[in-house]
Amino acid sequence: MKSVLITGANRGLGLGMVKYLTKKNEGYQIFATCRNRNTSEELKQLEQENANLHILHLDVTNTSSFDEISSQIKKVVGGNGLNLLVNNAGVTTKFTKLALVKREQLLDNLTVNTVAPIMLTKALLAHLKQASEANSDKPMGTERAAIINMSSILGSIAQNDQGGFYPYRCSKAALNAATKSMSIDLKKDKILVVSMHPGWVRTDMGGSNAPLDVDSSIQGIFETISKLREEDSGKFLQYDGSELPW
Repeated sequence: MKSVLITGANRGLGLGMVKYLTKKNEGYQIFATCRNRNTSEELKQLEQENANLHILHLDVTNTSSFDEISSQIKKVVGGNGLNLLVNNAGVTTKFTKLALVKREQLLDNLTVNTVAPIMLTKALLAHLKQASEANSDKPMGTERAAIINMSSILGSIAQNDQGGFYPYRCSKAALNAATKSMSIDLKKDKILVVSMHPGWVRTDMGGSNAPLDVDSSIQGIFETISKLREEDSGKFLQYDGSELPW
């Protein structure tokens, strides 16, 4: 892998991924997006310490800005393309009962968690195809080109035994459906696509009661990503590599 883009990199899992990759110091070109770099102190500090880290301003709800992101990536990677796209940026509403769910919650979650990953993947597809072609001697995976859609076990219809969470569940189930379609559409281009559940992690989104710390989740995510091959494309996986039911 030579280049990676991580959305929602100013905190939580996204920031954890950036820290992990910069610590490995393997020379990846790392693109980290955030809505406001002025409030992303840790990310800015990492950028100062790592010449291969590039902070890109991105509000994923502003899909009209995606072509500009594509142009900024092109300036760095040239003809090598983008090896790994991690659609990590996400939002969630707290537990929502049917009687209390609001239209705005549903639309906000769907926009950030489903629409944005699909449209950003579309905007960056040329770079992903370029990377796959440039590394045609490599097996299907991150050495060629891969898309990781950060999903959630709450998007699993089969494992829903609690109900509620309408905005978040629906948006992640829809993202899973998009992952499956992408894996079929991009198979001919040898671009791998999976949905990944990071575990219930202690972040601003996951809350303080979550059993898993960020470092353990990130370690598992990247170990799993590094092992992905063609037969894994289109799967719904947990951070530890185990397969989850749709």
